[in-house]
Amino acid sequence: MPNSWLHLLALTAYTGSLIGLAVLFLPALSAVKDHPSQVQFLARGLKLYNPLQIGALGILVVSGAWQITELKAIYREFFLRELGLRLSLKLALSFILVLLSVYQSMALAHRFVRRHESGEIVSPEELRSTIRRLRASTVVLLLLAFATALAGMALRQR
Repeated sequence: MPNSWLHLLALTAYTGSLIGLAVLFLPALSAVKDHPSQVQFLARGLKLYNPLQIGALGILVVSGAWQITELKAIYREFFLRELGLRLSLKLALSFILVLLSVYQSMALAHRFVRRHESGEIVSPEELRSTIRRLRASTVVLLLLAFATALAGMALRQR
């Protein structure tokens, strides 16, 4: 039972971080007018966002694996017959979600923060491109998180 609450709390933190990025942080970036201030604002925000997103995702993966172990103990030899297809769908969606989350956090956000902190100049076009990729990946991640949560709820309905 505590594991279910941990999983739910991590899911809330993960989706909350995505919603916060999409609804609060990225729109607030447009209120900053000059380019150097925009770069600094984005770098500071992403520096806080990255550990929250990846940390919550890590807790989701571990607590989800723990729940699968509990389900295996309950269903025993009927585990694959009863849950196989639904579990396969949930695991496939989870795998894609993890890959895209790591892409967003490490390939986009972390790389941008490191470039800024090392003093490298970020051109206006590079900034626009990073923001565009962050927005697009956030929308896809939110849709994937919703689909994965629905697949997880289908596992519990049996």
